[in-house]
Amino acid sequence: MPGFELFGDKEKSEVEKVLDTGVLMRYGFDGMRDGQWKAKELEAALANRMEVSHVHLLSSGTAALTVALASAGIGAGDEVIMPTFTFVASFESILALGAIPVLVDVDDTLTLNPKAVEKSITDKTKVIMPVHMCGSMADLDALKALCNKYGLLLLEDACQAIGGSYKGKPLGSIGDLGCFSFDYVKTITCGEGGAMVTNNGDYYENAHKYSDHGHDHIGNDRGAEQHPFLGYNFRISELNAAVGCAQILRLNEFITIQEHNYTLLRSALAQIPQVSFRRVPNGGVENYSFLNFFLPSEEITRKAHKALGENGIDACFYWYDNNWHYYRKWEHLTNLKSLGKLPAEVKEGLPDYSKSDFSNSDHWISRTISCLIKLSWTEAEVEKRAQKIISVLRELF
Repeated sequence: MPGFELFGDKEKSEVEKVLDTGVLMRYGFDGMRDGQWKAKELEAALANRMEVSHVHLLSSGTAALTVALASAGIGAGDEVIMPTFTFVASFESILALGAIPVLVDVDDTLTLNPKAVEKSITDKTKVIMPVHMCGSMADLDALKALCNKYGLLLLEDACQAIGGSYKGKPLGSIGDLGCFSFDYVKTITCGEGGAMVTNNGDYYENAHKYSDHGHDHIGNDRGAEQHPFLGYNFRISELNAAVGCAQILRLNEFITIQEHNYTLLRSALAQIPQVSFRRVPNGGVENYSFLNFFLPSEEITRKAHKALGENGIDACFYWYDNNWHYYRKWEHLTNLKSLGKLPAEVKEGLPDYSKSDFSNSDHWISRTISCLIKLSWTEAEVEKRAQKIISVLRELF
């Protein structure tokens, strides 16, 4: 999956162009740039690839989620519905604004269950945030229908799913807002970076100001710019954006490789009757970054995961015990462990997750193994890997 697997001369060339100018910041220093505006260049390429009107680059995927929420006016006490299976950045971005992360069960798509979402909607709910974990999506039509019914925003966390699509539209472009991560282990990388995408001009205007200390970016004298509202610093650097300029041009190449390797592994695993696969909603196309499959029980899945590791099959994940990606190990959220005082809205409004029943999520995640799909594998390596996985699983059964 990671774009860093295939770093080459294109990435080096783009970075050298920035270093030759000496301007590493995305704003200002117009006379020194020699025409190099890598953040703007990458934003234009992403807008074209994602089929959206507006893109704003940020320093990370976490920053993108935070800025996206802020751009839509989400703040203290507002509730944001998110899945139990995601990365900790999902709830971190919500809490950063004093809003309330409302965890909701996942289904066999491994992301938000629309029926569970509807049961969790209150008069404080403002956003439904599906997270396209491991390269695939939720039932987006059902979630959009809920947003329309209750007057809510749909924010797609597509940080792990760039290159995937739903009914012909790129993932991230379907909601009111979409977010991507370009960190070091994503399908395309900037080293560190992220992006918010939208077709809403107001959200875009808010985002580019909010992420740069409230600067309005009017004119070409940074020192004379106005500050229409408070902001913070979530800027991406020109060096990071330069790497992304090369990587976005390789996205189709990377997706093609991932699909090929994914298909070989899946075809092999499909020979085992006890294996079933994550459901991809009708009209959905994964980005093939992970192969996600279910085994019949938690006990068997634990044994299988251990056996795969013992047999040298790396990059297979058992999320049920994972510290970063599943609610069971989020003690810092459950116990509200914070360096400073949290807003009263958070302390008073956060559900008591120590008493929550997420057994429906446990049913799926406890039986899931996710295999990372690497770009650097040769076909012989993929076939060898497939046979080793089959051998391990057949021995268990």
